[in-house]
Amino acid sequence: MMTANEIRDSYKKFFESKGHVIVPSAPMVIKDDPTLMFTNAGMNQWKDIILGTKQPDPRRRTDSQKCLRVSGKHNDLEEVGHDTYHHTMFEMLGNWSFGDYFKEEAIDYAWEYLVDVLHLDPKDLYVTVFEGSPEDNIPRDDEAASHWAKHLPADHIIDGNKHDNFWEMGDTGPCGPCSEIHVDSRPEEEKATVPGRELVNQDNPQVIEIWNIVFMQFARKSDGSLESLPMHVIDTGMGFERLVRMLQGKHSNYDTDIFQPIIKEIEHLSDLKYGSKEEIDVAMRVIADHLRAVAFSIADGQLPSNAKAGYVIRRILRRAVRYAYTFLGQKSAFMFKLIPVLVREMGVAYPELPAQQELIARVIKEEEDSFLRTLEKGINLLNGDMEELKAHGKTELDGAEAFRLFDTYGFPLDLTELILRENGYTVDEKQFDEEMQKQKARARNAAVVENGDWVVLKEGEQEFVGYDYTEYECRILRYRQVKQKKNTFFEVVLNHTPFYGEMGGQVGDTGILVSEDETVDIIDTKRENNQSIHIIKELPKNLEADFMACVDIDKRNASAANHTATHLIDYALKQVLGDHVEQKGSYVSAETLRFDFSHFQKVTDEELRQVERMVNEMIRQDYPLDEHRDTPMEEAKAMGAVALFGEKYGDKVRVVRFGPSCEFCGGIHATSTGRIGLFKIVSESSVAAGVRRIEALTGKACEEAVYALEDTMNDIKALFNNSKDLKAAITKFISEHDSMKKDIERFQAQAVERLKQEIIKRAENVNGISVVKAVVPLEAAAAKDLVFKIREAIPTQLVCAIGSTANDKPMLSVMFSDDMVKDHDLNAGKIIREAAKLIQGGGGGQPHYAQAGGKSLDGLHAAVDKVIELANL
Repeated sequence: MMTANEIRDSYKKFFESKGHVIVPSAPMVIKDDPTLMFTNAGMNQWKDIILGTKQPDPRRRTDSQKCLRVSGKHNDLEEVGHDTYHHTMFEMLGNWSFGDYFKEEAIDYAWEYLVDVLHLDPKDLYVTVFEGSPEDNIPRDDEAASHWAKHLPADHIIDGNKHDNFWEMGDTGPCGPCSEIHVDSRPEEEKATVPGRELVNQDNPQVIEIWNIVFMQFARKSDGSLESLPMHVIDTGMGFERLVRMLQGKHSNYDTDIFQPIIKEIEHLSDLKYGSKEEIDVAMRVIADHLRAVAFSIADGQLPSNAKAGYVIRRILRRAVRYAYTFLGQKSAFMFKLIPVLVREMGVAYPELPAQQELIARVIKEEEDSFLRTLEKGINLLNGDMEELKAHGKTELDGAEAFRLFDTYGFPLDLTELILRENGYTVDEKQFDEEMQKQKARARNAAVVENGDWVVLKEGEQEFVGYDYTEYECRILRYRQVKQKKNTFFEVVLNHTPFYGEMGGQVGDTGILVSEDETVDIIDTKRENNQSIHIIKELPKNLEADFMACVDIDKRNASAANHTATHLIDYALKQVLGDHVEQKGSYVSAETLRFDFSHFQKVTDEELRQVERMVNEMIRQDYPLDEHRDTPMEEAKAMGAVALFGEKYGDKVRVVRFGPSCEFCGGIHATSTGRIGLFKIVSESSVAAGVRRIEALTGKACEEAVYALEDTMNDIKALFNNSKDLKAAITKFISEHDSMKKDIERFQAQAVERLKQEIIKRAENVNGISVVKAVVPLEAAAAKDLVFKIREAIPTQLVCAIGSTANDKPMLSVMFSDDMVKDHDLNAGKIIREAAKLIQGGGGGQPHYAQAGGKSLDGLHAAVDKVIELANL
């Protein structure tokens, strides 16, 4: 029986024998595509080729792609763990043809691999073809059906509807009819009873799709219409987990050697047995699946957070933690202990796992610890809510309460729904959504972006010339209108551009677009589908004109200097802290730079100073930019270039070297390190478990910071009569201040003691109870000290109300002896809230002691009297 790793290799080697180039998996987390957060299909990394903005080379490719489907149109999260074949993170085996072969060869290759190489029984295979769509003016895919007829009888070729057999990535973008391959793995007696064709796409766990060949030939526009793509594309997706299940003769993906090593480790750690109870089985499947999704996401550079992709990863992790907590009895961090077995099983195929094993484990453990602190309290609250529902004969939880659990305790709606569903209840999703919308409005979240269709003026592929030029002649290829926050912008694609589009943490260029008749401001440049997208507020009057694209040189040079500095920081950190340092993100603009890196403790001041010295030394060396474009990947690695996990690299890369620093990089850099000028770290902090952040200044910004520091030092010197030994002068001042502070505190304590004695002398006796009241000039801390001293002097039968004033602000302090609280049911916290209204204030405290502040001095005497009145003596 073939192992999962052997099956993965056999697929890639088969298509390699058919002229396909084996390419590595793209990162699962997408960083430079505004339309997607995660890779949810194998075609994502080839969008620029499919849309015609980049020429394909090579035209035939094959890979095993990491995918994640947990949000949007393709969302399998709720099924994960409850059935045998849905997953969040999964592997998609793919073979691709860009303008080369099409339907016939794709179908023949699929048949040859499944039947001749893997030896699946043809009688167990069924295929579907698109039945057609009148509204889209697309006929039945008779061509695909005719090619399948070479291999299968007619009753194994089934028409499929638009939902199953027309693949679309989203509401807009590449799409086309597809042909699915389904395998019937039921026992022979069941096959004899019900033909497999009747169970295709009927959610039967033993008759499932394993392969989908997409014949990509259209692009869906924003108005819903279709247009032909520049080239026909074959996009094959083979569900790796399902294929392994077929070949290993299992009835569940979780019974294969993809998941069983993880599940067995869960059994060991939890001391529970898989297969003993359904709820335990579901929990173990959820944890095994979610562990992979979270670990690979972290390895690809996405840490759990409260925003966008980071929030999705946090949701997945918290869902797994909740299953472990409730059904496996895990009350402390648990999932991070599973990382070694995951690395052992998948680390060869995906080297990013062993390379970042410690970081992955630390981040997961910190997230588990954090959520577990609130999980128990949240579950208790939800249990109370369910008891209330039961008591009142209701079955639906109020949406506002579900939102409170989300907002306060980090319970995603799907987690609340899950717990409720397990107990026979539902939640008012509409009301939850209304509360969420209110919060978004309060937080002024970014409005939805409305993109118009691209208007094509001229066919062609954009050429980026920004490495060599800051001005260049160009023409507009296409443009579209964009609406956001009631503002209208336009996005423009030029045939040649020196403008760098925001990518890799480096901000996009700004500048102008100039023709003979007008000048248009380019306010930003974004990166999309491997192109620079220029943002302008108004379209040029003559869209067909010849233009000169001119970059703002001052901003470009400052941003480039900061970017180059990040490379030097990366090198210096590795020298000072160790080779484990790995860049985890950066942000560089004209004004500042930020650099995130993996390290497991605070960087000391001494280490930071070493990094600064090393970077500044490399700046003074004035190392020139040594740039190698279109370098084959293996050659780049042989040069010692540092690659980043989570970044997508092609077959050829750009290598940037400054002296000892050598990295893969597509960004804009200074022509030499000397252009940076000066480097200074301004802060070092924690971003997440195992990830630190350095913020720094360079060049002019650094110079201005030095001037500001110099001005501050001069101001401080002036305060100390321009002392030649400023440190000694400040030390002497602090010493004298501390001495005087102690004297003042001693005098205050003596004053409070005298005041206490005077006030006690004036105490009234009401029915055997000592009533102490006064209005005195005291700070809040001294007033508190006073009432506690009075309590020491009169430990029983005491009712005390003291009004105090300081800085024209009234303060009310109330103290009762314990017997007055117990025997007379007095509560200082409740009484003071009523009395404080007379000073236009509020406060609270414990039953025996409370304080309240206010605004009105005039009502202070009345407030003191009100306390005595409410004591009801």
